[in-house]
Amino acid sequence: MKPWQRNSILTVALLAFGAARLPFEAGLGKDLRAAGLVPEAMQIGTREKIGQTSSAVALGGLRTLVATFLNLRAFTFFQEQKWDDVAETYDTIVDLAPKTRYYWETGSWHSAYNAASYYLNDSELPALRRKEAWRASIYRGRAFLERGIRNNPDDWSIKANLGFLLQDSNKFPAFRNNDETFTAAAAAYTSAADTGKAPTYIRRAAFFSLARVKGKEKEALAMARSLYADPQNRVPTLQTLLLVLEAYENPDMDTAARAIEIFGTPEKAYEALSNHWFRTREKFPVYGVAKALESLERQLTISTKDSIFTKPLPPPAGPEAWFEK
Repeated sequence: MKPWQRNSILTVALLAFGAARLPFEAGLGKDLRAAGLVPEAMQIGTREKIGQTSSAVALGGLRTLVATFLNLRAFTFFQEQKWDDVAETYDTIVDLAPKTRYYWETGSWHSAYNAASYYLNDSELPALRRKEAWRASIYRGRAFLERGIRNNPDDWSIKANLGFLLQDSNKFPAFRNNDETFTAAAAAYTSAADTGKAPTYIRRAAFFSLARVKGKEKEALAMARSLYADPQNRVPTLQTLLLVLEAYENPDMDTAARAIEIFGTPEKAYEALSNHWFRTREKFPVYGVAKALESLERQLTISTKDSIFTKPLPPPAGPEAWFEK
């Protein structure tokens, strides 16, 4: 057999072998990506953003290294208060390292907290522009966490961060509809708790959000009773909300007697309910609280001068007050 014939046969054999391997390797690559063992192929837009050199490094399997350097760049943008550049850099970072929790949570924090605080206090912008920039930053931070959850459905921390953002009294006014926002917060916390990896307080946080949703009182009361059954969950906020929701269910209930039963003494009950009475910014329900406080003040012989009702409530807080100038 002549050399050229052997070479031709060898070439055909190699091509046939390669063609036979393609379906197997494609399927294997798909399975590995689905299992999170191999990252998705880098998009053209991401390659353009990080430049030719970094793209070559990333294609060489060192995406996390490139993401680390970009994180340093994002910190520089943060120091310079270039908020759009910070957000765009984190968009690129999570394209490179979508399974790294830190980048999702930090990117969201920069938008929803650092950028939002900047616009809240930046007196150089007109009030209306500051207000809309503040709101847009919080929306961006929320969307970033939601994207992180889609990429990491088993990560409890990213979900809990979303819940925290949505129930934060300095942030939820940005979303206009409190009931929808608290419902979403409860869902995020519940999903985090359902992973089985979250601390126990995350389930309580889900309840604290649900208790603030109008029309969900019955569901919230059932959850309160379930949590209260475990002594470790008997923190003042849960105890107070249990009383409040029971008062909603039964308006004729002796709320003072029930408060003493829950807290142990009239003094402890009065202190807890007084604190709850002043938490107006958090939008917690207060069914039966005034009635209980009035009864407890009589039992404790608190004078009219020292009554909780003579003390002013915290002033309203929200965009209308924050951006009035």
